[in-house]
Amino acid sequence: MKAEVITLDASNAGSVELDDAVFALEPRTDILQRMVRYQLSKRQAGTHKAKARSEVNGPNKKIYKQKGTGQARHGNDKPPQFRGGGRTAGPVPRSHAHDLPKKVRALALKHALSVKAKSDALVVLDKAEVTEAKTAQLRGKFAGLGLSNALIIDGAVLQDNFALAARNIPNVDVLPVQGINVYDILRREKLVLTRAALEALEERFK
Repeated sequence: MKAEVITLDASNAGSVELDDAVFALEPRTDILQRMVRYQLSKRQAGTHKAKARSEVNGPNKKIYKQKGTGQARHGNDKPPQFRGGGRTAGPVPRSHAHDLPKKVRALALKHALSVKAKSDALVVLDKAEVTEAKTAQLRGKFAGLGLSNALIIDGAVLQDNFALAARNIPNVDVLPVQGINVYDILRREKLVLTRAALEALEERFK
């Protein structure tokens, strides 16, 4: 399939041929869901922690005598039924990450790219470069291209001026091609790929 290439000034810069094996798949929501869940689970901190009864600070003295009070027998006041006591089976620090086969992850990326291509939300940009790191100027260029909510993927190295100018624009993310991922593609309305990014993706999926 063919795609028109545009510049930041909204002028035509020719066309490119997109690989049907990457950009023309019939999207499978089950694979995309598995990949998004994999990404979000992997980035969870997992630092949640509750104290068990053995970790609660305080004396181990029996709170009152065993008999004669008319109340239930108890030892110290650290069990979970007491205020300030330990929690039964509470959360502990752990990793939420789980495995997902490499082939499934690669296929999910292809399906995410196909989703954007099929919904006409894929934009091919000639170059992601500006002469000055001016956010206002770049915002104006994005407005001319209709990019108010977009993920921009460039080559292996981002131009400093472009990255600096874009980082203060809300709902616009800029990543090098090695950082492309399914979650960020799906959470933004538009996907913008530069020629350099397309070449790198073709090499990656070759």
